[in-house]
Amino acid sequence: MPELVFFSGTMDCGKSTLALQIEHNRSTRGLQGMIFTRDDRAGEGKLSSRLGLVTDAVEAAEGFDFYAYLVAHLSKGGRCDYVIADEAQFLAPEQIDQLARVVDDLELDVFAFGITTDFRSKLFPGSQRLVELADRVEVLQVEALCWCGARATHNARTVGGVMVVEGAQVVVGDVHQPTDVIGYEVLCRRHHRRRMTAATARAAALSPDVLPVEDGEIVRDSPTVRS
Repeated sequence: MPELVFFSGTMDCGKSTLALQIEHNRSTRGLQGMIFTRDDRAGEGKLSSRLGLVTDAVEAAEGFDFYAYLVAHLSKGGRCDYVIADEAQFLAPEQIDQLARVVDDLELDVFAFGITTDFRSKLFPGSQRLVELADRVEVLQVEALCWCGARATHNARTVGGVMVVEGAQVVVGDVHQPTDVIGYEVLCRRHHRRRMTAATARAAALSPDVLPVEDGEIVRDSPTVRS
């Protein structure tokens, strides 16, 4: 049976690379797929991986109707055996509904790839709808790592290397941007909570290490040990 599968993970965990691998595996077996993307780092109408692989794709801009597009394509004699939708977190919930309809009514497999939460740890509307509708949700097993070496679970937006928690939900950037511009960094939950990026961690290393204290807590002097 055809399925709607959502492959999720943080930035830098290989989602687009897997999308390209799925396309390669199926195309070498004689199948023809339709690739869609939204706001890819390589520009409009491109699906790119940080490994340097790029392929052409259909740009699914705001208001784009997946179901109508595919019906028109098939009605004109075009072929489509499966669908790949990258950067699916940027899609509107109604566009995710259209992808589900493609599976149910056109009987095509749909493989969607995206980040689950934004830089504030809030669900993207498109990702939320995918979790609600997908036949399967697959968390990618290639783990991105925080600067501390722990598994990265959160995406942080940075300006000049400093984490920010306010702003528009969608600002296209990358994890390898120069530190003086808007960029992104993957962090473990602990360092996301503390807003400690690799740059701020290096600065903090110049100061004595202290235990974190929440606002309002009272720190009492420890007893003095006399010899």
